[in-house]
Amino acid sequence: MASFALDPEQLKWCAQVRDWAAERLRPLAEAGEPGRVNRPLLAALGELGLLARLFPGTALELCLLRESLARECTEAETALALQGLGAHPLLESPELAARWIPRVVSGEAVAAFALTEPGAGSDAAALELAAEPAPGGWRLTGEKCWISNAPEADVYTVFARTTPGAGARGVTAFAVPADRPGLGGERLDMLSPHPIGRLRFDAVPVGEQDVIGEVDRGFRVAMTTLNRFRPSVGAFAVGMAQAALDAAAAHAASRTAFGAPLKELQAVSHTLAEMATRTEAARLLVYAAAEAYDSGAAWTARSSAMAKLFATETAQYAVDAAVQIHGARALERGHLLEHLYREVRAPRIYEGATEVQRSIIAKELFA
Repeated sequence: MASFALDPEQLKWCAQVRDWAAERLRPLAEAGEPGRVNRPLLAALGELGLLARLFPGTALELCLLRESLARECTEAETALALQGLGAHPLLESPELAARWIPRVVSGEAVAAFALTEPGAGSDAAALELAAEPAPGGWRLTGEKCWISNAPEADVYTVFARTTPGAGARGVTAFAVPADRPGLGGERLDMLSPHPIGRLRFDAVPVGEQDVIGEVDRGFRVAMTTLNRFRPSVGAFAVGMAQAALDAAAAHAASRTAFGAPLKELQAVSHTLAEMATRTEAARLLVYAAAEAYDSGAAWTARSSAMAKLFATETAQYAVDAAVQIHGARALERGHLLEHLYREVRAPRIYEGATEVQRSIIAKELFA
């Protein structure tokens, strides 16, 4: 239905991405180990030229890419998105970009965005990882938690406090290679199937050459990155919602109950209609937010918050409804909907929880 918003070339490209995801990427994803970085999958994303679309690319292109991948292979979508999130801040520094971006684009180097801490999630300005002055730079001491791709990434965009007591104004972003002395970590066993871990910093050395942007201006780097990727989290959610809707509609058309196909039951058909309507509304909100970002519109923050809020909540509803229509078979390990059920929960939390998005929207109403 949303095809009116896209030109023929965009529609053709989205179809091509879905084909690649189903035919080339999904087998690699299925061969990987849940909770671990899938380097063959990243290499394939690089070979297909999809990682290159992240740098710089438009927000709308990113949304179309993430939605298309998510409809066929959520692991490929997430692997691509994490590369973009972890490496996008490096564009602030020509030297760091020259060193890392080509390797990230090829899939050779794995990037990670290390912002969240045990006591600082959505309140990013409250982070406590200490960057203590040392000869030639700083020493990082503290912990990061629930970091995607940790501890297996090759380079981390790390946000640390260089000026104590300064809130958002005292945070600096650093590019920290994984082989720095004092940097360690461990995997976390999470509901979501993608890799997440904890990082520990024991006086990890960083220098001026590792600073992303400016000293004490790292919060701006974090927010610039999150603002760019927030609409595309909604696109990921739309892709999952569409996959759930497609599966539920196919099942309702083929499964017979009480002497007729499930689709003939009003309770089922009305649920499918609600799923379709919410998914389409979410898709249009995501496209509008991406176009607002690309055009530099004054309402970008509000539009992005609305898109992420509505799309992630819609995906949760759609997947849950699809499971209900399928019944017990959808709960079997390995079923598409069992996979989506585990995958769909996290986007309502990361990159600004649902409650944070509502606060942003409410604040914008009175700006």
